[in-house]
Amino acid sequence: MNKKPTWVIDKERARKAEAKETVWLFGLHAVRDALVNPAREKLRLVVTKNALDKLAEAVAAAGIEPEVVDPRKFTAPIDEGSVHQGAAMEVRPLNWGKLADVAIGGAGAPLVVLLDRVTDPHNVGAVLRSAEVFGARAVIAPRHHSAPETGALAKTASGALERQPYLRVTNLAEAMEELKAMGYLLIGLDGDGTVTLAEAMATAGRRAVGLVLGAEGPGLRDKTRETCDVIARVPFAGAFGSLNVSNAAAVGLYAAATRQGP
Repeated sequence: MNKKPTWVIDKERARKAEAKETVWLFGLHAVRDALVNPAREKLRLVVTKNALDKLAEAVAAAGIEPEVVDPRKFTAPIDEGSVHQGAAMEVRPLNWGKLADVAIGGAGAPLVVLLDRVTDPHNVGAVLRSAEVFGARAVIAPRHHSAPETGALAKTASGALERQPYLRVTNLAEAMEELKAMGYLLIGLDGDGTVTLAEAMATAGRRAVGLVLGAEGPGLRDKTRETCDVIARVPFAGAFGSLNVSNAAAVGLYAAATRQGP
């Protein structure tokens, strides 16, 4: 009998674990948006009577049986300090499909955001929200060392998690090369960029664009930086200035969405 290689066994275990993975969303807005999303697999809804009254229409549309609990004994397994507003729902993570399908034929402009090891769910949630506002096709991050779907991320995204593709890939550099092969120009955003963001966008013209941002502090990893086509900076006034990753993403998305070119 041929024994399976260790890497094959590990991959199969990871796939099985992923299939069992669930997420607890919380807060009226996040739960309502998930309830009305037909692509979201819903497992368990825990609500107070007051929250159920506010979510009644969405609950009816989803066809899920709510568990109504006393607000003083909110039983959903979420962090004690979470601002749940009396509503929490266990769901499966969304599956947005393959990178090529989303990047080439997805809704919105040929514009994506790539996040290099951005682990703060609040930053990623804010990026997802900006990506939806400016019509990007996807936010892309490595499967490891990035913020997974969580209730905190969903709450910060303010509903965008249900509508804005958030793709977590095995290898970010390989995904970047794949995007380049599709015709995307990859613009890394960093304070020591060789050109300004405006200059990079002028060069891009109407080409498909991928904005690449690193975590605050470490910034872009060497491999990520090398894979970008150009490194651009956001000019700032005064002797010192910097933007956090979600603000930098918003500035970059605005510049990409409003650029002019042939």
